[in-house]
Amino acid sequence: MSAVRCDGIVQIYTAQDVEVVALRDVDLVIDPGETVALLGPSGAGKSTLLWLLAGLLRPSAGRLWLDGVEVGRLDQRRLDRLRSTHIGMVLQNPARNVIGYLSAAQNVAFAQRAVRTDRRRVRDLLTRVGLGDMGARPAGRMSGGEQQRLAVAVALANAPRLLLADEPTSQLDAGSGARVIDLIKDAAERDGTTAVVVTHDVAVSEALSRTVTIRDGRVGAEGRRGEDFVVVGREGAVQVPPEYHHLLPPGSMARIEPIEDGVVLRRTDT
Repeated sequence: MSAVRCDGIVQIYTAQDVEVVALRDVDLVIDPGETVALLGPSGAGKSTLLWLLAGLLRPSAGRLWLDGVEVGRLDQRRLDRLRSTHIGMVLQNPARNVIGYLSAAQNVAFAQRAVRTDRRRVRDLLTRVGLGDMGARPAGRMSGGEQQRLAVAVALANAPRLLLADEPTSQLDAGSGARVIDLIKDAAERDGTTAVVVTHDVAVSEALSRTVTIRDGRVGAEGRRGEDFVVVGREGAVQVPPEYHHLLPPGSMARIEPIEDGVVLRRTDT
């Protein structure tokens, strides 16, 4: 059973009375314990997909499963329960992830409210993000980088099956960012946590087991073990990576020629 399955996901929102298609026919399967970096230019739809996986949005069309449960069939109460027990999330703005007047330790403990509070895990998580000596400090008195590290500990407090993170290292120096990456990987190895991370940080994308590139609301490419592949979408659509646009610029015509294990595209001016 997959941890995440998207089948033809479409997401449309309205901005200033204009309908904007944020995601178009997204098909994606993520296995339990995978660590996936979501890549792509700003506005491509990465954060929208993350919010759908978090249950904060419902798809305009298509179907979404989390751990075999179809999200579209859940009422709000059951969806809230799924989110509190199965999903941990790190937002890009550090202050949105923590409760400022609670201490670091209280923030992590509060995140365990849907399960039994484990004080040993609270201490362990704070130590692993480099905040072991700051458990009593109010989160509101921490720096942005410290709050972001605390946010990762909070997201992992109840050992979620799915960790979702939006630019978790953007506020951090290289050393702190490496700690966060190691914590995400360790959660996958130790607890079987599946991680989906929106990032522009090369160190993050290289450290995780798989990359998925979103362009213009579609899954355009995937990377595994250091090698990138284009993804053939619905109706045979293929996105030419930007680095090859000088060979096949948008709007150009090409011949499709079959070969033994696929096809090649040859540009033509006729």
